[in-house]
Amino acid sequence: MVSVTVDEIQRDPSKYLRQVEAGETVIIVQADKAIAELRPISSSGKQLRPFGLCAGEFTVPDDFDAPLPEDLLNAFEGK
Repeated sequence: MVSVTVDEIQRDPSKYLRQVEAGETVIIVQADKAIAELRPISSSGKQLRPFGLCAGEFTVPDDFDAPLPEDLLNAFEGK
Protein backbone atom coordinates (compact mmCIF):
# COMPACT_ATOMS: atom_id res chain seq x y z
CA MET A 1 0.00 0.00 0.00
CA VAL A 2 1.32 3.39 -1.01
CA SER A 3 0.20 6.75 0.41
CA VAL A 4 0.40 9.82 -1.80
CA THR A 5 -0.79 13.38 -1.44
CA VAL A 6 -3.28 14.99 -3.78
CA ASP A 7 -0.49 17.15 -5.21
CA GLU A 8 1.69 14.11 -5.94
CA ILE A 9 -1.06 12.27 -7.77
CA GLN A 10 -1.94 15.39 -9.78
CA ARG A 11 1.68 15.73 -10.91
CA ASP A 12 1.96 12.19 -12.30
CA PRO A 13 -1.34 10.28 -12.29
CA SER A 14 -0.05 7.72 -14.80
CA LYS A 15 2.67 6.61 -12.40
CA TYR A 16 0.12 5.73 -9.73
CA LEU A 17 -2.31 4.17 -12.17
CA ARG A 18 0.50 1.87 -13.33
CA GLN A 19 1.06 0.86 -9.71
CA VAL A 20 -2.64 0.12 -9.29
CA GLU A 21 -2.60 -1.84 -12.53
CA ALA A 22 0.26 -3.89 -11.10
CA GLY A 23 -1.90 -4.79 -8.09
CA GLU A 24 -0.85 -2.08 -5.63
CA THR A 25 -3.34 -0.10 -3.54
CA VAL A 26 -2.80 3.66 -3.46
CA ILE A 27 -4.17 5.75 -0.61
CA ILE A 28 -4.65 9.45 -1.41
CA VAL A 29 -4.17 11.73 1.58
CA GLN A 30 -4.91 15.38 2.15
CA ALA A 31 -3.82 17.18 5.31
CA ASP A 32 -2.65 13.83 6.74
CA LYS A 33 -6.12 12.36 6.34
CA ALA A 34 -6.93 9.54 3.92
CA ILE A 35 -9.58 10.73 1.48
CA ALA A 36 -9.57 8.06 -1.23
CA GLU A 37 -8.31 4.63 -2.10
CA LEU A 38 -7.33 3.47 -5.57
CA ARG A 39 -7.19 -0.27 -5.90
CA PRO A 40 -7.33 -2.74 -8.73
CA ILE A 41 -10.69 -4.12 -9.68
CA SER A 42 -10.68 -7.71 -8.59
CA SER A 43 -11.79 -10.09 -11.25
CA SER A 44 -14.39 -12.36 -9.77
CA GLY A 45 -13.03 -15.35 -11.63
CA LYS A 46 -16.57 -16.55 -12.11
CA GLN A 47 -17.14 -18.76 -15.05
CA LEU A 48 -20.33 -18.60 -17.01
CA ARG A 49 -22.82 -21.27 -16.15
CA PRO A 50 -22.93 -23.95 -18.80
CA PHE A 51 -25.89 -23.98 -21.15
CA GLY A 52 -28.42 -26.64 -20.21
CA LEU A 53 -27.26 -26.87 -16.59
CA CYS A 54 -30.70 -27.99 -15.37
CA ALA A 55 -31.68 -29.93 -18.48
CA GLY A 56 -34.20 -32.62 -17.66
CA GLU A 57 -34.80 -31.43 -14.08
CA PHE A 58 -38.14 -29.78 -14.86
CA THR A 59 -40.50 -29.29 -17.76
CA VAL A 60 -41.94 -26.02 -18.95
CA PRO A 61 -45.72 -26.24 -19.36
CA ASP A 62 -47.13 -25.65 -22.82
CA ASP A 63 -49.11 -22.65 -21.61
CA PHE A 64 -46.08 -20.99 -19.98
CA ASP A 65 -46.37 -17.84 -22.07
CA ALA A 66 -50.16 -17.78 -22.28
CA PRO A 67 -51.92 -14.61 -21.09
CA LEU A 68 -52.76 -14.55 -17.40
CA PRO A 69 -56.38 -14.95 -16.31
CA GLU A 70 -58.30 -11.68 -16.02
CA ASP A 71 -58.78 -11.97 -12.22
CA LEU A 72 -55.02 -12.40 -11.69
CA LEU A 73 -54.22 -9.42 -13.93
CA ASN A 74 -56.70 -7.33 -11.97
CA ALA A 75 -55.06 -8.37 -8.70
CA PHE A 76 -51.65 -7.23 -9.98
CA GLU A 77 -53.14 -3.92 -11.06
CA GLY A 78 -54.91 -3.40 -7.73
CA LYS A 79 -58.43 -3.57 -9.15
